[in-house]
This record gives sequence, structure tokens and C-alpha cells, in this order.
Amino acid sequence: MRSVTILMLFAAAAAAEIKTETVIYRDGDTVLEGFLAYNPKFSSLRPGILVVHQWMGITEHEKEKVLELAKLGYVALAADIYGKGVRPKNFQEARAQATKYRTDAALFRRRLAAAYEALTSRVFVDKHKLAAIGFCFGGGGVLELARSGAALRGVVSFHGGLATKQPAKPGDIKAKVLVLHGADDPHVPPDEVAAFMKEMREAKVDWQFVAYGGAVHSFTQRKANRDTAKYHPDAARRSWQAMRNFFTEIFR
Repeated sequence: MRSVTILMLFAAAAAAEIKTETVIYRDGDTVLEGFLAYNPKFSSLRPGILVVHQWMGITEHEKEKVLELAKLGYVALAADIYGKGVRPKNFQEARAQATKYRTDAALFRRRLAAAYEALTSRVFVDKHKLAAIGFCFGGGGVLELARSGAALRGVVSFHGGLATKQPAKPGDIKAKVLVLHGADDPHVPPDEVAAFMKEMREAKVDWQFVAYGGAVHSFTQRKANRDTAKYHPDAARRSWQAMRNFFTEIFR
């Protein structure tokens, strides 16, 4: 009992040390508003992690993940793809926003690049140790960022879309790729999975694909409770640990 109490105190102390900031940056004339977290007591440079939101924009889910990453010793920035003040209020608005970027790869990649620059501009970020993770819409986003040739050690897609209008060619993708997928996700059909795997093979990418049995879309999101998009605690826990193991590999 005493050891559990000590661990809880250490965890509380670590959480208290985390600093958060609202980060204002731009894509041309468009103002974007990200959410940054890090431990200011670290004196050395640290790996930077870009976190790309699901289709509802930056929510408590993304902020929670940014804080978790900061507690692990990373500098984490939640990217804002939609723009400051553009926060969908329902699924219809979210679908309209997500579709705008899914159908315009150049715009999507530009917004991702702007967030990448906002992260790398922080003086305490090790610019040689960068990664990106994303959820649903953002999971597809980090794959687009990798396809664009961004200088990343790795990208992790959580229940993300896999289709693209600009498939990677050999040499395009510099990052290692980890896809964490719900095996029963109806939003990403088997032919999309097969096309993605074919793309990775032909582009000669260092890639991994993990499918979680019984999991559908949005399996990391606690509030997801629909038949086709539902929280799956085991898949959420296992996928986060898979990400941590991946980071240990790419940043060593």
C-alpha cells in the first residue's frame, strides 16, 4: 500500500511540473491555435511529438494525449488543422471540415507543415528527433505528412484513414511508419488496407501494421460509443504501449 502511495505522489509531482501553452502560428493568412506541453525542468533538448486531431478538431482527447507525452519527457504540440475558432459542434460540421482537407492533399499537407514548423521552432526541441501521431482524421494526416517527405523519425496512426490522392514513391517517406488499426473498423475497408500495404511495399518504407481484434473506429476515444466507432479499452492501452515501444526504437 505504501509503495502505491509513493508512486501516486511521484505521478502527481510529475504532472505538476508540466507547463502548457497556447501556440499561435500561421498558414499564410490563416491563424492557427495549437496546444503545447512540456516539462520546463529538463535542461537538455528533447524529442518533439506532433499530435494531429480527429475530425472534431482539438478536443480534451488531444490535450490529454499531449499531456501524457509531456509526462514521458517529450515536447508535444497538438496541431490545429482547421484554424483558430473553427471547432465543429456536431458530426455534420466535422464531416464538412474533414472532407475539405481529405479532398485537397496540398492544403492538408500545408497545414501539417505549418504545425511541424511551429513545433521545430521551439528552442528546447531536438530537431533531429521528431515524430508525429494522429487519431482518425489525424491518423490519416500523419501519413500525409510522412508522404510529403517531412524530416521525421517516425509517424504513428491510431485508427486513421489510409487512402491518399498522392501515393508515396520510393524515397518520399523518410519516417518509419506504425499503423495501429481496429481489425473490425468499417470506415477503413479491406481494399483500403490492401492498397496502403501495397503503397508501403512499393515505396520501400520501414512500416508496421497492427490490427486489434474486436476494435472498430475511434478505439482510443473514451466518449466514442457508436457501433462503428467505439472505445475499446484493451486496444487503447495496447496501442499506446506500442507507440511508446516504437518511440524507444526510433529515438535511441
